[in-house]
Amino acid sequence: MKKLVIVLLVVSLLAPFAAPAYADTVYTVQRGDTLFSIALRFGVTVPAILNANGLTNPNLIFVGQRLTIPTGGGGANNPSPNPGGSSTYVVQPGDYLGLIARRFGVTVAALLSANNISNPNLLFVGQVLTIPGGGATNPTPVPTSGNPPPTSTPAPPASGGKYTVQRGDTLSAIARQFGVTVAAIMSANGLTNPNLIFVGQLLTIPGAGGSQPTATPVPTSAPPPAGQPSWELGGQVNDFSQPDKMKYAGMFWVKRQVKWTPGAVADGGWITNAHNQGFKILLSVLGAPADIANGANYDAYAAYVGELARLGADAIEVWNEMNIDREWPAGQINPVSYTDLLKRSYQQIKAKNPNTLVISGALAPTGAEGAFGLDHVWNDSRYISGLAAAGAAAYMDCIGIHYNEGIISPTATSGDPRDNYFTRYYAGMVNTYYNAFGGAKKLCFTELGYLSPEGYGPLPGSFGWAGNTSAAEQAQWLGEAANLSKNSGKVRLQIVFNVDFTLYGDDPQAGYAILRPGGLCPACDSLRAVTGGR
Repeated sequence: MKKLVIVLLVVSLLAPFAAPAYADTVYTVQRGDTLFSIALRFGVTVPAILNANGLTNPNLIFVGQRLTIPTGGGGANNPSPNPGGSSTYVVQPGDYLGLIARRFGVTVAALLSANNISNPNLLFVGQVLTIPGGGATNPTPVPTSGNPPPTSTPAPPASGGKYTVQRGDTLSAIARQFGVTVAAIMSANGLTNPNLIFVGQLLTIPGAGGSQPTATPVPTSAPPPAGQPSWELGGQVNDFSQPDKMKYAGMFWVKRQVKWTPGAVADGGWITNAHNQGFKILLSVLGAPADIANGANYDAYAAYVGELARLGADAIEVWNEMNIDREWPAGQINPVSYTDLLKRSYQQIKAKNPNTLVISGALAPTGAEGAFGLDHVWNDSRYISGLAAAGAAAYMDCIGIHYNEGIISPTATSGDPRDNYFTRYYAGMVNTYYNAFGGAKKLCFTELGYLSPEGYGPLPGSFGWAGNTSAAEQAQWLGEAANLSKNSGKVRLQIVFNVDFTLYGDDPQAGYAILRPGGLCPACDSLRAVTGGR
C-alpha cells in the first residue's frame, strides 16, 4: 500500500553526491522524501516540481512515485541560450541584479524589463532570469565575496555623467563624493525618496566637475566579534523545556526576552542555564515607553545591558519594535533618538564583554503610518532608512529584523492574497533591510515565524489572515526560510519564533510554536534537513 509522505525532511537528501537534474530527468520518490527536500537536492523550487508534474498539494507524494525534475540544463554559471539571442541564468546565493548585469555585460534596466521585475530588490536563490540578447554567452567572473568596491574614490563623471551605485553607497555619500547636493541628484534622476537606491542602479550626476572628488571621512563601525560562524539557527522559548528537540533541529541559540525597569539589577540565571545546556543565549531587553520618555534613563538602560554582557550574554538585542508607540513613547518615535540609546548601550556592552554580539532592535513590520500618523507609528522601511542615515551601523554588529506575517512560501516574491507590500514577503524584508545599510551589516532575525491555528481552533479576528496555514506548511516554510537565510550571505542569525509558547488567546503565540499540540515537531525535521542537526 502506498504511504503518503508528510513533511519529514531528512538530511541524507542533501548529500554532496546528488547531481543537478536537467530537462526530462525523472526521480523516484524514496521513503522520507518531501517535495522540499527533493527540490533542495536538485537545485530547483517546489513550485517548479508541482507545475511539471501537475501536483496541487506539496504535502501529498508517495513512495515509488516518479517525478519529473524540471531544469533547463547548462548550470548556473553557463547560461542556456534561447532563440532570439537571449539566455537564462539561475540566481545563486549572494547574487543581486547589479552583479548579474555586470557579469553578463547588460544593464540592470534590461534585466528588469526582460523578466518583468518591478522591484529590483525582490530576487531569490533559484530564480531563473532571462538574460536579454547581447549578454555574454560566457559570463565574466565577478567577485561575490570579500570587501565591496570602495565608494569613496569613484571615477568622477563629467557634467551630466553617470555613476553606478555600489555596496555601501547612500545619496548623501555620493553627493559628497562628486561635490553636488542630494537634492540635485534626486531631481536629475526623478527620485522621491533619498533612502531608496539600490546596488547597480545607474544615477545621473548633474553638473559634476572633472576633478577627483574628496571623500568625506565617515565613522567606521566596529567589526563584529571574530571567529563566529556565517549563519546559525536558534529559537525563542517560554520555559526552555525541550532543549533536545532544539538540538535535533540544529539550533545553537536560545532567545529570551528580558523586561528592564529603572533600578533593576541584572540577573545571570538564564545565561548560566543556557550555557549549561550547551546553547548560546540572545537576550532581547526592553522596557516601558514611559521609562525612556524624553531620553530619560538611557544611561541606566545601557549600564544594565552592559552588566548582562559581563555576566556572559552571547548577544543582546537593544530594545524592540521602537517604530510603534506600544514600545516607544508616542510623539517621540525617531531613529535618531533610538541611535542615541543604541550608542550608549553598545559602548557599555563592548566595554564589559567585547565578544557579545550587539543587535539593533528589530522593528515591527508595518505600513500603517498613513492610517495612524507618525506620532504613533513609522513604517519600518522609513525607520530602517533613518537608522542608516543616523549612523546606527557604527553601534551594532547585526541588524535586527522580524518576519512573522507570512502566509505563502518564503521563496515567493508575489502572490500574497492580501497585497504586495514588501513586509508580506521574506525576500522583501531581507532586501529592504540589508540594502538600507548598503550591505555593510548582516541581518539577525530575532523573530521569524509562521502562524498556524491547526490543533487550537479559530484565530482571533486580527490574526485571521493566517487561518488557512497548516502545521505542515509552517514546517515547510520554516525549512525553506532557513535554507534561504543560510545561503544568502546576508543573514547571520535566525531565531525561530517560537519553540514552546502555550498562550492562545487575543495574541495567539502558541500558534507560532513549532512544538504542536500533542508534542509533535514537524518543523524540527524540516530545519534538521537544512542544518544537519547537532
